Amino acid sequence: MYRYVIKRVLLAIVTVFIISALTFFVMNAIPGGPFNSEKAPSKEVQAVLEARYNLDKPVLEQFMIYLNNFFHGDLGVSLKTGRSISTVIGESFPISAKLGGMAIVLATVVGLVLGSIAALKRNTIIDRLIVFFTTLATAVPSFVLATMLLYVFCLYLGWFPVYDANKTHYTLPVIALALYPMAYITRLTKTSMLDALGQDYVRTANAKGVAGWKVIFKHALRNAVIPVITYVGPMTAYILTGSLVVENIFTLGGLGSKFVSAITNRDYTMIMGTTIFLAAIMVTMNLITDLVYKVIDPRIKLD
Repeated sequence: MYRYVIKRVLLAIVTVFIISALTFFVMNAIPGGPFNSEKAPSKEVQAVLEARYNLDKPVLEQFMIYLNNFFHGDLGVSLKTGRSISTVIGESFPISAKLGGMAIVLATVVGLVLGSIAALKRNTIIDRLIVFFTTLATAVPSFVLATMLLYVFCLYLGWFPVYDANKTHYTLPVIALALYPMAYITRLTKTSMLDALGQDYVRTANAKGVAGWKVIFKHALRNAVIPVITYVGPMTAYILTGSLVVENIFTLGGLGSKFVSAITNRDYTMIMGTTIFLAAIMVTMNLITDLVYKVIDPRIKLD
């Protein structure tokens, strides 16, 4: 297992390097630059700024300079604000992590419960209602749901403030972010539970008179949850890094919104810093998912 972890860590490093290289060269291949705008400075000022940030050098040399700084722990500064990229990430990511963490817990817990209920109450009105609402939830994009929640609960009912300056009201953004993965986990759990409940070991446990709750939670659900883990790992990385639309609608100011503004402003160093950080989260969550497989089902071998 230790060899597997080491191999995966090395592979993760290579993956992040490839992502960063592709991002850097594609970013520089697009016409224009961070200092080209309607209110662009004079050519002399642009030349000074480009020399200051090494943008006047060949792209390959720029990339080598960036890697050298990165390996020394320097992600650079924003080309637009002059702030340290590490500081911006350190301030913004806790907001995204808090929002994403609550959404992940809500989606996973509710999805497992509803999926198990739908499987146990198969072909009943409860099952049909769960399937109906989960199908509806998967069809509604997060930005549409977020806009509807903002209008109904903030503007119409007035239960929540439209703009939360203190970043204390996470109820609506958590619901908007968690609804789709919750619906998907519900459907995935139902399918897996139906398959597990039809296995021989479940029939044997029932024949031996094992308590119903023990059959469900210790035997059936434990095996049914493996496909869910397959989805929850990448989903966690996606929610932590892909909540940019919800963050923008509710003006939370997390890392997702910083990433969007960096792309809009052609802020090269900010794009690179956030891309590397988010890619590292993605590959880390994939590794954790594989290790959790082993904990849930010791029969799985990690080669």
